[in-house]
Amino acid sequence: MPSPARLVITGMRAVAHDPDAVQPTGVLRSSGASLKLPAVFPREMPALLAAALKAPFANDHEGHDFQALDEFASSEEVADWWTAWTGNEDAGVPPFRFFGQDGSGGQAGIWLRDPEAAIETQPVVFLGSEGELAVIARDLHDYLWLLANGVGPLEAVDDLDRTPEPIPELIALAHGEPRSVEAILSETGPILAALEELVEETVNGPFFEDGEPLD
Repeated sequence: MPSPARLVITGMRAVAHDPDAVQPTGVLRSSGASLKLPAVFPREMPALLAAALKAPFANDHEGHDFQALDEFASSEEVADWWTAWTGNEDAGVPPFRFFGQDGSGGQAGIWLRDPEAAIETQPVVFLGSEGELAVIARDLHDYLWLLANGVGPLEAVDDLDRTPEPIPELIALAHGEPRSVEAILSETGPILAALEELVEETVNGPFFEDGEPLD
């Protein structure tokens, strides 16, 4: 069984930012700006996600560690977690809508990679308490099919070591053409590279196109 694209970020360090410093000119690389997002955002989940997370399977099956929220975590909670996770006190409100967590405090959520796009079209990701990064699905549609196929909300992050069985109640919620677990997980790789870039920029500062960090 394939696993989602994932990696572990190690050696995180925050770089002090001097707002009065003269910044060098150049073309900056960006994986999606978090600062364009509102400081306070609606906490209501998309109806299909909320319904799927209320299904017993989402929170209760063998070998699975996940606690779903009733609504998205607040902007204050997300910002506090992001600051502690990156070690950057100037990190601000990140482009994530967290909807659940594992027992160690790792967060599952929707990454608003494109602030102009509908939330249903955005990637579903996991940020672990030990620096793990994983892209679980390319969008909410694929995430719902992952659940419908019998794969728990975070189960695939640590490799799926059993044969999942489809969940009829969740199949009824999923829209569009059915998607296999293999197809869903095979399309997460390119998104992980962009997620890693966002984290690196937050931890170590922005970069020029040649990969050199701005001082």
